[in-house]
Amino acid sequence: MLRFLLAAALLALGGNACAYPADTAPVSVTLRGHHYSVELATNEAAREHGLMMRSSLAPDHGMLFVFPDTAPRGFWMKNTLIPLDILYFDAERKLVSAQVDVQPCKADPCPVYPSTGPARYVLELSAGTAARIGVRNGDTLAIEGKLGTVD
Repeated sequence: MLRFLLAAALLALGGNACAYPADTAPVSVTLRGHHYSVELATNEAAREHGLMMRSSLAPDHGMLFVFPDTAPRGFWMKNTLIPLDILYFDAERKLVSAQVDVQPCKADPCPVYPSTGPARYVLELSAGTAARIGVRNGDTLAIEGKLGTVD
């Protein structure tokens, strides 16, 4: 009986560990009619870490970097193991720039991949996604869900 109760308690705890907290719901984005579940990077630490050390990224997933201001941005691929498309959006969520099929950095110094215009949002998707869906400057990014606090 004790073993059963312990197993039930562990199952309950494990199930809760995967659930989103009550004030945090999943966030997704839509670009050119394609829907992506995204992880958020809304503070400096999360933006610095990004997708580092990931060995894969599902085709329908990405990471959305949200900045507190609109400014020229530059991303690099240090410790990033997968090739990415890096899409830069302005405050109105219009695409201003794209760096596509950006390969992992193999040795320092790692190159920086800049936006060609000021950006507030940056979306990272698996390399090849932008070409596959026909992304163009001026495309609008729709964000579904709450972004929470942006630092």
